[in-house]
Amino acid sequence: MSVIVSPSLLSADFLHLSKDIEMVNRSQADWFHLDIMDGVFVPNISYGLPVVSQIKKMATKPLDVHLMIVQPERYVEAFHKAGADILTVHYETCTHLHRTIQQIKAQGMKAGVSLNPHTPVSLLEDVIEDIDVVLLMSVNPGFGGQSFIEQTINKVDKLKKLIMESNSHTLIEIDGGVNFETGKRLVNAGADALVAGSFVFNSPDPEANIKGLKEL
Repeated sequence: MSVIVSPSLLSADFLHLSKDIEMVNRSQADWFHLDIMDGVFVPNISYGLPVVSQIKKMATKPLDVHLMIVQPERYVEAFHKAGADILTVHYETCTHLHRTIQQIKAQGMKAGVSLNPHTPVSLLEDVIEDIDVVLLMSVNPGFGGQSFIEQTINKVDKLKKLIMESNSHTLIEIDGGVNFETGKRLVNAGADALVAGSFVFNSPDPEANIKGLKEL
């Protein structure tokens, strides 16, 4: 199965967002990656529910929504109503992670859990079978265009072993510093999905870069 590509609209042109949504619709991309930042958990503020709702009206592919916010459990239902198909919360923000995963699934969405670069994958051992997607941050969350953290390759390998040992069907998604070179190494290590922001939207030919990632 070819790698899943999820272009991050954080790097899109927000004055002409419909144009970039149409490009992703036309492309070989699989999902739209939407980064929701609150300025508390991460040192940046992006966009919220009204923008997600508008994107849903145009998008012809699933919305892969990544909540970089505190107390994400308060907003699960709201993001479902806004159109999220996959809802990912951070391990670091969830006091009752298992409950939050079940809350997401009860709304009919796929449940994702994200880990910051310093957070070991072993902490997911008791919930891995309940998770649809694990999103490994390969940069520190909050800003696009950062350099890839090399330790992520080892984390993918460890996570893949955990998934296989538990006989679960969890997908491994990577966010941060993804390009053809890092993407190839990540896929070889066991990654199933790649988030790409700057590498897609800052390219003179975004569709070609999406196509190239699909072919890794």
